[in-house]
Amino acid sequence: MKKIILITAVLLGCSSMNNASAQIGFKMNIGSQPLWGPIGYNHVEYYYMPDIDAYYYVPSRQFYYANNGTWVNAPSLPQSYNYDIYNGYKVVINDPFPYRRADFYRVKYAKYKGKKNQVIIRNSNEYKYYQIKDHPGHSKWKGNNGNGKNGDNGYKNNGNGNKENGRGNKKGHKGKH
Repeated sequence: MKKIILITAVLLGCSSMNNASAQIGFKMNIGSQPLWGPIGYNHVEYYYMPDIDAYYYVPSRQFYYANNGTWVNAPSLPQSYNYDIYNGYKVVINDPFPYRRADFYRVKYAKYKGKKNQVIIRNSNEYKYYQIKDHPGHSKWKGNNGNGKNGDNGYKNNGNGNKENGRGNKKGHKGKH
């Protein structure tokens, strides 16, 4: 009987450790989100833009779009898209490689096509967004000295790659997937 209790305790302990590590692995990336992203998300992997059937991968600041039947990535959209990224609707998707299931997402989010009523980060007065270098309220952000404020965990924004031209690190997805 003691062995059964001990085994059960060990299994429950392992289960708790797995849940804790899963929660730790999901970090905030507010400072990496573009000014044209929708408000309300502490962590974003991809934005899906139903108007143009394209994705934006936040960690590498790359757009993913179909080109002759193949998904390609680039730091900016082709000019032929003529897309107003600040006014088009964006859906947050935190699944890996969502463009590999493009048919699913195309159908699921078709209802957002043409919508223009989304509040974006650039227009938000929420303090947490001030850490983004080009945000209009960035000068009010106290986190850039590392002390943090209001639970922002002292996020430091080094200013690298928060430009709307898509420049930034090349880590993450590389090439075609």
